Amino acid sequence: MIDFQPHLDAAAEQLADYTARELRVFATSSFQPGSVVLLDLLGRYAPRVPVYFLDTGYHFPETLRWRDTVAAALGLRVVSLRSPVGRMQQRDRRGNLLFVSDPDHCCHLNKVLPLEAIIHSSDVWVSGVRGGQTAARGRMGWEGRGRHGVLRFHPLIDWDARMVHHYAQGLDLPPHPLADAGYVSIGCQPCTRSWADSLDDRGGRWFGMKKQECGLHLDVETETP
Repeated sequence: MIDFQPHLDAAAEQLADYTARELRVFATSSFQPGSVVLLDLLGRYAPRVPVYFLDTGYHFPETLRWRDTVAAALGLRVVSLRSPVGRMQQRDRRGNLLFVSDPDHCCHLNKVLPLEAIIHSSDVWVSGVRGGQTAARGRMGWEGRGRHGVLRFHPLIDWDARMVHHYAQGLDLPPHPLADAGYVSIGCQPCTRSWADSLDDRGGRWFGMKKQECGLHLDVETETP
């Protein structure tokens, strides 16, 4: 049996500290299966914090429906953001959509660029990244300085996939409808595949590409003093 209470207490205390200091706080979520833990924490301890969803226009319909279901169930303030560059303009010189020829640029236009104004106008960014997901995330700490000096808060940085699973099951949180089909980590539909390796819960993302990150979670200092 995993005792989650110390983790919850620590996250609640940190969020309360930001509020007491009158910092401008926001969160992001991709609304994939593992996102439900962070969303539950926010619903419990910081329901007024806006949760931004980067709507790329390529998400699975199931993800969009689940986003709305979870937001209503947990009482979250979810705000969808879209790229200022229309999809028809997101093409290379040959006319191919960028997710085919240049996925890094596609991610920049659809995920990084839409959040820039939010980062510039905020003090704290709450994210559900976990240290075991990628090498870049493994170098992050509980807090860290991110792009444009925003303070990054990672309440799940020390959690693993097993903890996420047990937490969600224990509280009977709404499961993502694609989880039973083998989708462990879910992003945009063209770049996501089902994945059976429980030891690598990011393996189905950007399948067949030498890519692990969209760019939102790069350039983060390891930890604040």
